[in-house]
Amino acid sequence: MDLPAPNAEAPRTPTAEELAADIAARTDSYFNRTRAVVRRFGDRRVTYALFLRRPVISAPRLMLAWLDQVAAARGVRFDVEVTHAEGSWTGAGEPLVYVSGSMVELSDLETILLQKLGACCVAAHNAYQMSLCLPHVGFLAMEARHCAGAEMQEMMAYAAAVGSAAAKREGARGFVGNANDGTAHWFGAAQGLGTMPHSLIGYAGSTVRAAEMFHATFPDEVLTVLVDYFGKEISDSIAVSRRFPDLAASGRLQVRLDTHGGRFLEGLDPAESYAVLERHAPGAIRRYRSETELRFLVGTGVSAAAIWRAREALDAAGFPAVRIVVSSGFGVDKCRVVADARAPIDLVGTGSFIPERWSETYATADIVTYDNQPMVKVGREFLLKRNGARKDGA
Repeated sequence: MDLPAPNAEAPRTPTAEELAADIAARTDSYFNRTRAVVRRFGDRRVTYALFLRRPVISAPRLMLAWLDQVAAARGVRFDVEVTHAEGSWTGAGEPLVYVSGSMVELSDLETILLQKLGACCVAAHNAYQMSLCLPHVGFLAMEARHCAGAEMQEMMAYAAAVGSAAAKREGARGFVGNANDGTAHWFGAAQGLGTMPHSLIGYAGSTVRAAEMFHATFPDEVLTVLVDYFGKEISDSIAVSRRFPDLAASGRLQVRLDTHGGRFLEGLDPAESYAVLERHAPGAIRRYRSETELRFLVGTGVSAAAIWRAREALDAAGFPAVRIVVSSGFGVDKCRVVADARAPIDLVGTGSFIPERWSETYATADIVTYDNQPMVKVGREFLLKRNGARKDGA
């Protein structure tokens, strides 16, 4: 495994009674009723196959940990076969996990098992692709603000760590950390990373003053300064660099571009954006591009042209060691396009590995054996083939 151990300060384990009540309340009622029927008419040993309909990176750990918790609370044993190791690529329709055991004890778990599997696998695949698109760039996971509560936050941080670890095995730099303490353990850290939001710039009244305040409070931290608040990304980047020449020269100063999609970076417009890329990556704009790709290259917000323009200005002002951090919508497609433009990025802050199309995260489970006899609904015979028509039911 490439991931660190889970946080030692894990949430309190629920009692058997609390867990039973939670499962009964959260699972689909037809599974609860199936459990009652099977208990009345006689239990059978079954094997479930769990899979997704799209390619993913296998990320089953949270699901398996919950399944172990249920088995311990119920005093039963489930036999689990992980067919694709955590962090490995898995094709569409390929079973990720087989789970065997009592039908009474497994029937009511399906809903929650699928919740804990599908989204993690898709998010891990997104993080993997993003890391490979920009293999020499570090990523910072900033998913928390986009999550629907603490459980999703844990799932998405775990997924980013899994996808990153897979990309690192192929030579990418991957995710170097995340933005909050609660899930930093997935990245082998005790604390989250980050310096300032836009609100601190507004509080300080100027970008330079915000940088001064932060540096005075955290003098040993690398100083990362947001420079888009006043719409003067270039001017403020240079002003901050001049205010902290030692940090700028030592590579301990970073400017973060987070320009929103409603305007261009300071000094840019469509024509000048094209001119910037013509100077640095002409091939990127001479090929056919979709409307979305063109926006990533020469449009508003943090485009490839904007990144190149910031690098030009810093270098011309004598600050080649100042690093550029980018954020704002850096998902798989945007990472691919800015990579094609060879945009000079040092770090990407993003939560856009969270699946954009939630229907792609829907995992599915089917029973493939009953009392060791292969059987599955029509149309899912491919699960039997993948299962090898096992005779032991495991």
